[in-house]
Amino acid sequence: MPASNKQGDSPALTVADFDFALPDELIAQFPAEERCQSRLLYVDAPSDLLRDDFFRHLPAYLKAGDLLVFNNTRVIKARLHGTKESGGKIEVLVERVLDEHHVMAHIRASHSPQPGTALLLEGCLAVRVMEKEGALYRLEFSGDEPVLDLLERHGSLPLPPYITHAPNAVDETRYQTVYASEPGAVAAPTAGLHFDEAMLAELEAMGVHIAYVTLHVGAGTFQPVRVDNIAEHTMHSECYQVPQETVDAIARAKSRGGRIMAIGTTSMRALESAAADGELKAGYGETSIFITPGYRFRVVERLLTNFHLPKSTLMMLVSAFAGMDNIRLAYRHAVEQRYRFFSYGDAMLLERKS
Repeated sequence: MPASNKQGDSPALTVADFDFALPDELIAQFPAEERCQSRLLYVDAPSDLLRDDFFRHLPAYLKAGDLLVFNNTRVIKARLHGTKESGGKIEVLVERVLDEHHVMAHIRASHSPQPGTALLLEGCLAVRVMEKEGALYRLEFSGDEPVLDLLERHGSLPLPPYITHAPNAVDETRYQTVYASEPGAVAAPTAGLHFDEAMLAELEAMGVHIAYVTLHVGAGTFQPVRVDNIAEHTMHSECYQVPQETVDAIARAKSRGGRIMAIGTTSMRALESAAADGELKAGYGETSIFITPGYRFRVVERLLTNFHLPKSTLMMLVSAFAGMDNIRLAYRHAVEQRYRFFSYGDAMLLERKS
């Protein structure tokens, strides 16, 4: 069963409580020249402290025995263009690969295709619409070649909707973490984009441990909350895996006084979903966990994340983690100090409020 969608205890909160004014010029359109060149805003929630810093100084905030948990999902080339058999143009965004020949996908077209409709994508891929399930379509790719291979060769990188340029060679590298190994995401776990191999080696040399989870980020991460009362919002579902070795690494770190830091909200959501019954357990699952103020965190004590969209579910998550007042203050400070926002933007290091 998917993890519960109701994870907070704040029925009176509305989306307006998570809004803020963001100048368009602060939305990062391109990555920093080097991965570690981003800025870092440290938010010590228990002490109500903000500190401006640089990401390259992250090791100074860590000690031997701490554990960093990364999401090792890999972004696939999920966007395809083509035509219906009627000749109408369509755009397909693969949301999830089901097996070697079937996917669930969003389709943008002037008229929604019906089950049985034949599609020709990128001029060479024969695809058939099998059925519609909610907002998604189940598609079947013909031929013997696995769909992941076809996407890699013919698809394009699905950059976020707020990035206005078409994907280029720089994006092919930089909209992917250096440790990405499990293909399946249609959006990057962006907190991890700041790390390069040298930073990872430095942390390991310090005695900081590293573990991995997998959560395949879906396009739903960009969908707005369409209800006023956030308690009425239904979260999109994503699949995740928490390996036993990661569960064991967390137990060892905690037993030795180490702190557990999630690298990104996706790592956080995977870990907290796997501990929904109170005890962290290894395994695969589907999660629609919606973390809002009032949520009691079971696993994660520190969170490294980027700056998120106004009124988004991720703003609600970080507000639950560091406290609404702290996040409001931090975001106001970040705008005043001209931090760069969203996927290619700067980073925040949050200490848990309680």
